[in-house]
Amino acid sequence: MTNWPVYGRISGPIVMIGFGSIGKGMLPLIERHFEFDRSRFVVVDPSDADRHMLDERGIKFVHQGLTKENYRQVLEPLLTQGGGQGFCVNVSVDTSSRDIMELCREVGALYIDTVAEPWAGFYFDKSAGPADRTNYALREIILDARRRNPGGTTAVSCCGANPGMVSWFVKQALLNLAQDLKIEHDEPKSREEWARLMQKVGVKGIHIAERDTQRANSEKPMGVFVNTWSVEGFVSEGLQPAELGWGTHETWMPENAGTHDKGCQAAIYLLQPGADTRVRSWTPTAQAQHAFLVTHNESISIADFFTVRDGEKVAYRPTCHYAYHPCNEAVLSLHEMFGKAGKAQEKFHILTEDEIVDGIDELGVLLYGHGKNAYWYGSQLSIEETRRLAPYQNATGLQVTSAVLAGMVWALENPNAGIVEADDIDFRRCLEVQMPYLGPVVGVYTDWTPLEGRPGFFPEDIDTSDPWQFRNVLVR
Repeated sequence: MTNWPVYGRISGPIVMIGFGSIGKGMLPLIERHFEFDRSRFVVVDPSDADRHMLDERGIKFVHQGLTKENYRQVLEPLLTQGGGQGFCVNVSVDTSSRDIMELCREVGALYIDTVAEPWAGFYFDKSAGPADRTNYALREIILDARRRNPGGTTAVSCCGANPGMVSWFVKQALLNLAQDLKIEHDEPKSREEWARLMQKVGVKGIHIAERDTQRANSEKPMGVFVNTWSVEGFVSEGLQPAELGWGTHETWMPENAGTHDKGCQAAIYLLQPGADTRVRSWTPTAQAQHAFLVTHNESISIADFFTVRDGEKVAYRPTCHYAYHPCNEAVLSLHEMFGKAGKAQEKFHILTEDEIVDGIDELGVLLYGHGKNAYWYGSQLSIEETRRLAPYQNATGLQVTSAVLAGMVWALENPNAGIVEADDIDFRRCLEVQMPYLGPVVGVYTDWTPLEGRPGFFPEDIDTSDPWQFRNVLVR
């Protein structure tokens, strides 16, 4: 495309917090798709390694790390100076999403982030119990802010590729399934109607099923954690307890599982790190694969969104969790890290678009347990197509940045929606904005189940009466 659509004007300042792989990838998308005053675009980051990209564009750079003590002092003038409605794009780590979100809403600035992030120290606080270090707990902190101050200026929580885009994929996949199964229904208009449709279609659960096959032109060196996106983010979430939305069809629970007594109670956690927990899953290119049950916000929000209640009782809920096979270099990095008792390598490296030889990031949703067994719907974006579409990012990055773009467009068009999650917003509008950046978006049926492909040399504690029990999915 040469004539990229301009979706609207941002009348106030743009404040982007973080200038890592996603921040750099956001630059060309913001420049393409919005009208704004360049002199009022500012980036805040504790590292000035790539500030030359901003200097070349005449974009202000604040070389500053945000803390609980200084964030108001730093951000409030930037968000309010010069009038108009500001827009805060938070793509950082170690900054409290809730605190920054609430500040933005106080001053009337729009807000978006890709994860419910805490201040530094949360993920590695040994004085906090496992339940307190979960994404469930982080999400409840955001939902508490919404309950305390409903409505008001829009703040979009957790709107990257996943969490974010995959929630929109789930809705489209569900409509596709209903059509193919010839299930009559009206277009759902509320959360309750979406949940009842999923129950009617017979979906037992959902894998956020991803396989990253991008590979570099050199092998991973010892002592370096290599990834295709934020290493800090991956290490943090990988060391959190494994988490999953817990479905009503499940008849078995792991012995080391924990439940929550507060909040939506849609999820459980395991007393083991997510990036050291394997599950059986499936994507179209890789086919059957072992993946990591890394905790993500969408595992909880999707399960919660599609819950059907009969009064106080939960009548239906799908199981939902991430099943992530990162690039080969990241897998080796995880093995090395866990071999050293979970201590991350001293050097982090994100593969750039110039270092990657080939490969795709195949990211989608696998809806399973229905009348057609399993259905994967998602993006198969290649590094080659990414290079043609947008600079400064690999395929993984573009799936994230294009979702942030879609969330920004929705927020600009709906500026008084309050605090919302990706599950709450118009999936059709968001996918309309994002689709040009996703490469092939396909739907594929499969006969595969987690009972298949086992070596068969040893007795296993499985449930052959229902292939889609988590008992069969979890690699033990």
